Parts: sequence; C-alpha cells; structure tokens
Amino acid sequence: MTRLSLFSNALFLGALMLGISGCGASEPGTQTVSTAPAAGQPANPRVLIETSKGNITVELFPGQAPRTTKNFLHYVNNGFYDGTIFHRVIPNFMVQGGGMLPDMTEKPKGPPIRNEADNGLKNLRGTLAMARTADPHSASSQFFINLKDNAFLNHRGRSGDGWGYAVFGQVVDGMDVVDAIVAVPRGNRGPHGDVPVDPIVMQRVTLLPETNQP
Repeated sequence: MTRLSLFSNALFLGALMLGISGCGASEPGTQTVSTAPAAGQPANPRVLIETSKGNITVELFPGQAPRTTKNFLHYVNNGFYDGTIFHRVIPNFMVQGGGMLPDMTEKPKGPPIRNEADNGLKNLRGTLAMARTADPHSASSQFFINLKDNAFLNHRGRSGDGWGYAVFGQVVDGMDVVDAIVAVPRGNRGPHGDVPVDPIVMQRVTLLPETNQP
C-alpha cells in the first residue's frame, strides 16, 4: 500500500475524534510498570534524534520490548532514519515519522515485526510506539510519539483491533521540540494528510555512546 498509517480508515476516524478531545500539554507520562534495567544489566539505550526543529532524546526499553528495540536500533545503526521526515502530525494526538523522505516517497524498509503491544507499557504522553497498518504485525520502520495519554491505543487482547500499538521507548529530553513540531502549519500532499508544509527532517539519528545495545 502507498501509505503506512496507524489505523484502518474506520478506526482512524474514531482515533482522530478522540485525539482532539483529550488533555492539553503536560510532562511525559510515567509508566506504571518498571522500565529500569535489572541489576547488573547495562543501562537502557538512548537515541538522539537531531531534527530541523531541535534535538529529541529517547530512551528505549529492551527489557519490555526486545524485538521492537532491536528492530529500531537496526534502522538507527544503518543510518536509515537520516533524512526522513515527520510526515504525519496531528495535534493532541501524535507525530509520526521514520519512513518518508521530504518529497513524500517511502524508503524501502525491512520485513515486518511481531507486535509487542502486550508488554504492559501504555501509550502515554511522550512514549514512542510503532506505526502499522490494520494488520497487527505489520510494523517495520515507522514510529510515532504520543502527544497525550492515548489509552485507546493500548493492548486489550490478541485479536483484531485489540492488539493495540507497541510502546518501546519514551522521550527523556526534547518534548518541547515535539510540541514545536505539532505547532507547524500542515496540509495535504497527494493522498497524505496532516503533512507539515515545511518538512520536519530527522537530520541524524544516532545511538548515544554512553548507552549499550541490548
């Protein structure tokens, strides 16, 4: 298909309605499950996303989302995200990127991964989760950052829409940059909606040297 989206059309419409009626800006949410590494284990890896709006630092949770974290770091370490954009920005809902170039062509991506939304992590403000199609196990390179607590995206069961969207990290610095991205003018580009008029580019995405890979 020509567009990686978070939802099937019907679910997307409901999600958008929920997304415009929630809470306003706040600090990133606190997970209700432990995301700290076990004793004697290396610190959770952190990734720096240098964008045309400023820098965003994210911490990944390999203990709770091992496959998703490994997949994300594979793209990071191969420079896949460098030059891609945040191509879908919906205020009070989420910002999505990690697959499109500024001209809105989609980069060739790797195989899909198993959905790990059943890991206990919630789609709270500031968390990273994997974007996918209506197929629960279709996520590849694209991800999104939650702008509010999006409980309706959480795992409810291992069938159909109940799978939810897999959280695998959280913004630990630069949520103000994420909010600045949300504030930019948006429009339509071909079949794509909610596209920033001036591209928001991920100029460089790198694993920070003081952290380790799982």
